[in-house]
Amino acid sequence: MKFTRRTAIAAIAALGVTAVPAVAQQYPTKPITAIVPFAAGGPTDVVTRLVAEHMSRTLGQQIVVENIGGAGGTIGMSRAAAAAPDGYTIAVGNMGTQSAAPALYPNLKYDPATSFTQISVVNFTPQTIVSKKGLEPKDLKELLAYLKANSEKLNYGHAGVGSISYVSGFVFNAQFGFKPALVAYKGTGPALNDLVGGQIDYMVDQSLNVIPQITSGTIKAYAVAHPERIAALPDVPTTKELGVDFIFSAWNAMVAPKGLPKDIQDKLLDALSKALDDPAIIKRYEDLGSTAPKGADRGPAGLQKLVESEVARITPVLKAAAK
Repeated sequence: MKFTRRTAIAAIAALGVTAVPAVAQQYPTKPITAIVPFAAGGPTDVVTRLVAEHMSRTLGQQIVVENIGGAGGTIGMSRAAAAAPDGYTIAVGNMGTQSAAPALYPNLKYDPATSFTQISVVNFTPQTIVSKKGLEPKDLKELLAYLKANSEKLNYGHAGVGSISYVSGFVFNAQFGFKPALVAYKGTGPALNDLVGGQIDYMVDQSLNVIPQITSGTIKAYAVAHPERIAALPDVPTTKELGVDFIFSAWNAMVAPKGLPKDIQDKLLDALSKALDDPAIIKRYEDLGSTAPKGADRGPAGLQKLVESEVARITPVLKAAAK
């Protein structure tokens, strides 16, 4: 073949077309850091480690979980937002860091809706309304009536400002007009210990957190704030079946710094989806009282829609309460 200027340009163009996929195919070439903005052992940490181990096998590189706690998870998420968008730093935030934080932290260094490349929701976990074992009400309707008459004399425990139990409790108390004293703890564990011990009266927290205490009979469960009963608590009714208009699920979500290349975003989503579709992980989720996102809830668009809707729902409640 005669080598002309035209054939040379065509050859260079062909090289350029094939070079980009070749680079994309190489990712990842080193371990990936997954920031969990809470202490090890908590719900977000447990779920992250569960899917990260599976994703590591799919991607061929280890995902190393790094716990960076503090300020309701906002320190870790700020670190993630400021990282290089090269696919080697990802983060798993939750409903608090990705929807409630803007209302709770005026000087927040990130915007949940615009500071990240969204990857996907990782799991949903319905909230469960629980109390100390000795509280008088026997069912949810009795509890609501009791709280309406006595909430100002009672203590509501939570795992710190910005935590899921803080946010869900705020929404629950505001919706029904309850005004208990809020007792903050440095994590869910200490709060549950005092609920078991009777030092605080009630909580609204993730089913994942309270299943052991409910099944052992050391605390009382009134309802799961969900449309359907969950497998891990088959004997606990839902708010919907009891005719109470309170549905509230916590969620965790995987994100990366803003500007992540689309091909890397797709690889991470593919690896996460494979993990979420694994029967072993589905079963583990059921044991934790949790579910994986499906259909339109999975992926960047579903997560973006969720973040924006949750910010719009939760912000007015938290700001009104602060006045």
